[in-house]
Amino acid sequence: MSIDPAAQLRHELRTPLNHIIGYTELLLEELGDGGKPELTAGLAALRTDARQLLTSLNEALARGPAGHPDLAAARETLGAPLERIRSGSDALYRRASQTDAAAALPDLNRIRAAADRLAELLDRGAVALDRGSARETPGARAGSNQPEPSRPVILVVDDIQENRDMLARRLARQGYEVLSVAGGLAALETLAARPVDLVLLDVMMPDLDGYAVLQRLKADPAHRSIPVLMISALDELESVVRCIQLGAEDYLNKPFDPVLLQARVGACLEKKRLHDQEARHRRELAEWNQKLAHRVAEQVAQLERLGRLKRFFSPQLAELIVAGGADDPLKTHRREVTVVFLDLRGFTAFAETAEPEEVMGVLREYHAAMGRLILEHEGTLERFTGDGMMVFFNDPVEVPNPAERAIRMAIAMRHVVNTLAAGWRKRGWDLALGVGIAQGYATIGAIGFEGRMDYGAIGTVTNLAARLCGEAGAGQILASARVAATVEGIVDADDAGPMTLKGLARPVPVWSVRGLR
Repeated sequence: MSIDPAAQLRHELRTPLNHIIGYTELLLEELGDGGKPELTAGLAALRTDARQLLTSLNEALARGPAGHPDLAAARETLGAPLERIRSGSDALYRRASQTDAAAALPDLNRIRAAADRLAELLDRGAVALDRGSARETPGARAGSNQPEPSRPVILVVDDIQENRDMLARRLARQGYEVLSVAGGLAALETLAARPVDLVLLDVMMPDLDGYAVLQRLKADPAHRSIPVLMISALDELESVVRCIQLGAEDYLNKPFDPVLLQARVGACLEKKRLHDQEARHRRELAEWNQKLAHRVAEQVAQLERLGRLKRFFSPQLAELIVAGGADDPLKTHRREVTVVFLDLRGFTAFAETAEPEEVMGVLREYHAAMGRLILEHEGTLERFTGDGMMVFFNDPVEVPNPAERAIRMAIAMRHVVNTLAAGWRKRGWDLALGVGIAQGYATIGAIGFEGRMDYGAIGTVTNLAARLCGEAGAGQILASARVAATVEGIVDADDAGPMTLKGLARPVPVWSVRGLR
């Protein structure tokens, strides 16, 4: 966007006056009640003259035809007040040199230089400012010291050293950390190197003007949220509109009112704080959503695992395994267990003569009743095939008195099946329960293939229980000698003598359990 030459001239003529007013205000603020009334009074008078001179300059520059400044009229109008400022600043410099106000000398010298520069511009016409001599403010270069975490960082971008100096000092006095750079390219490098909370950006700069810097910032997702406050002596309405359209938060004309500057800076920083807080909340929400999704996935997996485990274990035991209170039951391991094998006597003949629906009805009643008792006694259902079931105790979680639990469950099952059999006999079905119980070591774990795994126990003890069940008569519970010896104090049992069982080399001592004592 091209700058109107008349607007550029007004910008360049106002810049020295802005320096005079700005440094005078800084000195007045720093002196305060410092006991130097003559110096303070002189500075106050100098500020008043400078403000009047700025007003006169604005009026003189606005009187030209077709919007062009009338420079001749400006020289005539401003000559006397400008000379008063030059002589007043010289007098203040001499007074400060003769007193203990040496700290004010650098700023008084800047005021004198600005007054001389304004006189030179009025004498020679629209002479371009020597921007090549602009340097970064000492001690405020990009990347110098890292900011304190609690202090907002403000980047001042202006090609005129005095402008940077005044802004940096005023902002630092308000508690901000200030970085200052002399051009648009340096500003972009600084923003890429470290975080910044606010940018105070001049419009007219030689390497990369404020419009281009603003446009690049707002096009970069990493820097788009940084508020930009434009500060310029350029008074074109078109410039103000363009900056706002490009994304600037506000536009302040030089010389700026210190109170207004402080308010605008505070508003921009508060907006940045709220934006950062919102972004932080979004990140935290995303993290929580990710954690929640992970937890949901874990819980779904646990529920699926729980569903699989409930095929074999009681709900309480399955939940204990899922919660980590028991070892992984599907991992192959060896343990001493008590195995109970049961099936219905007369079931084969019944299944051959009854209708399939009748067979399914009997099995549903039978399975439901046996399942309740298995869960009640905390047994592990290894498998069921038709009327046959295999249950064992002491795995996957070790339990006290596994043989006693097995005996009590078998006796309860016999009683329940006797009750069911009474109803079945009325329908012409002669069915009764046979049970075999053995105790010993088995290898236990997952058996099967990918996509179809079962939980099973392998060992002589399972074969022994199955063979005892096969030998048991209607309503009979046969137990191995080892089981009978373990529970002899609580049951009545008869010695059934040694039995020769299929698959076992020698006869096995067997006991027939009548009931509990």
